[in-house]
Amino acid sequence: MVYFTLFIVALLSGSLLPLGSEGLLIYDLKEGYNPLFLWLSASLGNTFGALINYFMGLKGEEFLEKKGLLNPNSIKKAKERFKRYGALALLLSPLPIIGDPITFIAGVLGYNLRKFIIIVFIAKSFRYLLIILAII
Repeated sequence: MVYFTLFIVALLSGSLLPLGSEGLLIYDLKEGYNPLFLWLSASLGNTFGALINYFMGLKGEEFLEKKGLLNPNSIKKAKERFKRYGALALLLSPLPIIGDPITFIAGVLGYNLRKFIIIVFIAKSFRYLLIILAII
Protein backbone atom coordinates (compact mmCIF):
# COMPACT_ATOMS: atom_id res chain seq x y z
CA MET A 1 0.00 0.00 0.00
CA VAL A 2 2.93 2.35 0.70
CA TYR A 3 4.22 2.04 -2.85
CA PHE A 4 0.77 2.55 -4.36
CA THR A 5 0.22 5.65 -2.19
CA LEU A 6 3.55 7.08 -3.31
CA PHE A 7 2.64 6.30 -6.93
CA ILE A 8 -0.66 8.21 -6.61
CA VAL A 9 0.92 11.17 -4.82
CA ALA A 10 3.71 11.30 -7.43
CA LEU A 11 1.13 11.06 -10.22
CA LEU A 12 -0.83 13.97 -8.80
CA SER A 13 2.30 16.02 -8.22
CA GLY A 14 3.44 15.30 -11.79
CA SER A 15 0.21 16.77 -13.08
CA LEU A 16 -0.59 20.47 -13.01
CA LEU A 17 -1.79 20.19 -9.41
CA PRO A 18 0.41 22.07 -6.93
CA LEU A 19 1.58 19.06 -4.95
CA GLY A 20 4.91 17.52 -4.02
CA SER A 21 5.88 13.89 -3.60
CA GLU A 22 9.40 14.34 -2.28
CA GLY A 23 8.31 14.60 1.34
CA LEU A 24 6.44 11.31 1.20
CA LEU A 25 9.38 9.65 -0.54
CA ILE A 26 11.75 10.81 2.19
CA TYR A 27 9.34 9.72 4.91
CA ASP A 28 8.98 6.26 3.34
CA LEU A 29 12.75 5.95 3.06
CA LYS A 30 13.15 6.85 6.74
CA GLU A 31 10.54 4.20 7.58
CA GLY A 32 12.78 1.59 5.95
CA TYR A 33 10.84 0.74 2.81
CA ASN A 34 12.66 -0.67 -0.21
CA PRO A 35 14.42 2.21 -2.02
CA LEU A 36 14.19 0.50 -5.41
CA PHE A 37 10.42 0.04 -5.17
CA LEU A 38 10.02 3.58 -3.85
CA TRP A 39 12.10 4.91 -6.75
CA LEU A 40 10.04 2.95 -9.28
CA SER A 41 6.72 3.99 -7.74
CA ALA A 42 7.62 7.66 -7.62
CA SER A 43 9.23 7.72 -11.08
CA LEU A 44 6.38 5.94 -12.80
CA GLY A 45 3.72 7.92 -10.98
CA ASN A 46 5.34 11.25 -11.78
CA THR A 47 5.81 10.26 -15.42
CA PHE A 48 2.13 9.30 -15.70
CA GLY A 49 1.25 12.67 -14.17
CA ALA A 50 3.29 14.34 -16.91
CA LEU A 51 1.39 12.25 -19.47
CA ILE A 52 -1.86 13.66 -18.11
CA ASN A 53 -0.47 17.15 -18.75
CA TYR A 54 0.64 16.11 -22.23
CA PHE A 55 -2.79 14.82 -23.22
CA MET A 56 -4.53 17.83 -21.68
CA GLY A 57 -2.30 20.01 -23.84
CA LEU A 58 -2.85 17.85 -26.89
CA LYS A 59 -6.63 18.16 -26.60
CA GLY A 60 -6.42 21.72 -25.32
CA GLU A 61 -4.89 22.96 -28.57
CA GLU A 62 -8.08 22.16 -30.49
CA PHE A 63 -10.19 23.95 -27.88
CA LEU A 64 -7.94 27.02 -27.77
CA GLU A 65 -7.84 27.27 -31.56
CA LYS A 66 -11.63 27.05 -31.79
CA LYS A 67 -11.94 29.86 -29.24
CA GLY A 68 -9.48 31.95 -31.26
CA LEU A 69 -6.98 32.08 -28.41
CA LEU A 70 -4.17 30.48 -30.41
CA ASN A 71 -2.73 31.86 -33.61
CA PRO A 72 -2.03 28.95 -36.02
CA ASN A 73 1.10 30.69 -37.33
CA SER A 74 2.48 31.14 -33.81
CA ILE A 75 1.77 27.50 -33.01
CA LYS A 76 3.57 26.41 -36.18
CA LYS A 77 6.67 28.42 -35.21
CA ALA A 78 6.53 27.12 -31.64
CA LYS A 79 6.28 23.54 -32.91
CA GLU A 80 9.41 24.03 -34.99
CA ARG A 81 11.34 25.38 -31.99
CA PHE A 82 10.07 22.62 -29.72
CA LYS A 83 11.15 19.99 -32.26
CA ARG A 84 14.63 21.47 -32.09
CA TYR A 85 14.89 22.17 -28.35
CA GLY A 86 12.08 20.10 -26.88
CA ALA A 87 14.31 17.37 -25.47
CA LEU A 88 16.33 19.94 -23.53
CA ALA A 89 13.18 21.61 -22.29
CA LEU A 90 11.72 18.29 -21.17
CA LEU A 91 14.83 17.58 -19.12
CA LEU A 92 13.61 20.47 -16.96
CA SER A 93 10.28 18.72 -16.32
CA PRO A 94 11.17 17.72 -12.74
CA LEU A 95 11.73 21.34 -11.71
CA PRO A 96 9.17 23.09 -9.52
CA ILE A 97 6.89 25.70 -11.08
CA ILE A 98 8.16 25.41 -14.69
CA GLY A 99 8.33 21.63 -15.11
CA ASP A 100 4.63 20.78 -15.27
CA PRO A 101 3.75 23.53 -17.76
CA ILE A 102 6.57 22.33 -20.03
CA THR A 103 4.91 18.91 -20.25
CA PHE A 104 1.59 20.60 -21.01
CA ILE A 105 3.18 22.70 -23.76
CA ALA A 106 4.75 19.56 -25.24
CA GLY A 107 1.22 18.22 -25.66
CA VAL A 108 -0.10 21.45 -27.15
CA LEU A 109 2.74 21.37 -29.65
CA GLY A 110 2.25 17.68 -30.43
CA TYR A 111 5.77 16.64 -29.43
CA ASN A 112 6.61 13.03 -30.30
CA LEU A 113 4.96 10.91 -27.59
CA ARG A 114 7.61 8.19 -27.51
CA LYS A 115 10.41 10.74 -27.09
CA PHE A 116 8.33 12.57 -24.51
CA ILE A 117 7.88 9.47 -22.35
CA ILE A 118 11.54 8.47 -22.53
CA ILE A 119 12.94 11.92 -21.77
CA VAL A 120 10.47 12.72 -19.00
CA PHE A 121 10.97 9.32 -17.35
CA ILE A 122 14.74 9.76 -17.40
CA ALA A 123 14.55 13.28 -15.99
CA LYS A 124 12.03 12.51 -13.27
CA SER A 125 13.59 9.22 -12.23
CA PHE A 126 17.01 10.88 -12.00
CA ARG A 127 15.60 13.48 -9.60
CA TYR A 128 14.13 10.75 -7.37
CA LEU A 129 17.39 8.83 -7.55
CA LEU A 130 19.28 11.89 -6.31
CA ILE A 131 16.85 12.28 -3.41
CA ILE A 132 17.17 8.61 -2.46
CA LEU A 133 20.96 8.69 -2.64
CA ALA A 134 21.02 11.79 -0.46
CA ILE A 135 18.91 10.04 2.21
CA ILE A 136 20.33 6.52 2.33
